[in-house]
Order: sequence, then C-alpha cells, then structure tokens
Amino acid sequence: MHQKKQRVWELLLVFLKIGAFTFGGGYAMIPLIQREMVDNKKWISEKDILDIVAISESTPGPIAVNAATFVGYHVAGVAGATAATFGVVLPAFCIIACLAAILPKLEQLRAVQYAFWGIRVGVLALLLRALLTMYHSCQKHVFAVCIMLAAFACVAVLQMNTIVVLLGCAVAGVLYTMAKEGTRS
Repeated sequence: MHQKKQRVWELLLVFLKIGAFTFGGGYAMIPLIQREMVDNKKWISEKDILDIVAISESTPGPIAVNAATFVGYHVAGVAGATAATFGVVLPAFCIIACLAAILPKLEQLRAVQYAFWGIRVGVLALLLRALLTMYHSCQKHVFAVCIMLAAFACVAVLQMNTIVVLLGCAVAGVLYTMAKEGTRS
C-alpha cells in the first residue's frame, strides 16, 4: 500500500513537471511521458506507450489529459489517474490564468512575438520526435504504410475530417485482419 501511495505522489510530480515545461499540447508531451515512464521509472513498456497514445487519440478530449489519465491508471489505478490528470492540467490552468490577464498588453512587443515563434519551432521538433519514435516502435508492412500515406493524404491534402479518416483506418484494419485470418484457415 505504501508503494502505491509513493507512486501516486511521483505521478503527480512527474506530470506537474511535464505539464509545466511542455508547450504544444499532448503530442509534444509524448516523448517526455515516454522518457519518464518507460526509460526512467520503468513503470510501463514501449508497447504500453503506443497503446496509450492510440487510445488517447481515439478518446474524446485533449490527448495530454487522456494520456496522463491512462498512464496514471496503468501505474496506480484510479488514484494514479487522478494524480496524473491533475498534475498535467494544473500548470496549464495557472499559466493561462496569468497570461489572460497580461497578454493583451504584451502581445504587441516584438520580443514576445519572437518568443512565440521560437516556441512554435520547438513544438514542431517535439512533434517530429514523437512521430519518429512511434514510427520506429510500430510494425512495418506494406498495408500499414499504405494506410498511413492514405490517411495523411486525406487529412493534409484533401482536408477530410480526422474522425472520418480514423474510422476509415479502423474499418480498413479490421477488414484487412479478417481477410488475412480468412486466408490462414
């Protein structure tokens, strides 16, 4: 029981740190969550991270909150989910509350504009790292690459609704698996 309480507090502190020092939302947090939970704490595996990301993307709500909730639950049950979720949300809430009061006065300053430009570049780098990490962790076969490229084209080029694309990918995956299983029997 003591170990579970210890993990709950550690989850709170880790997600407070992740929430406070990550800009760009949930995708930018994935490499940090992976480093803390898989590499440093060894509480979950690489496969668990992939599963948590997939579930977090498919569940309504912000991916950062969903990922924190699922990681916390996986590590320490309901108390862990609560601690991780609170930890990841609290810094953003405090920062947004402070910025809402002062940003209208500061947004015209060139230094502030440059700072936001720099933050966007940093977020892009974190997103690319998350993409590469997930790509290296996934199984690679022709069907998966075709689905990935088709989904990218549908969203980026054709501007299709991402929910429709996700559902289409899920249906394609189920049909592919059924066809593949049918050829084995």
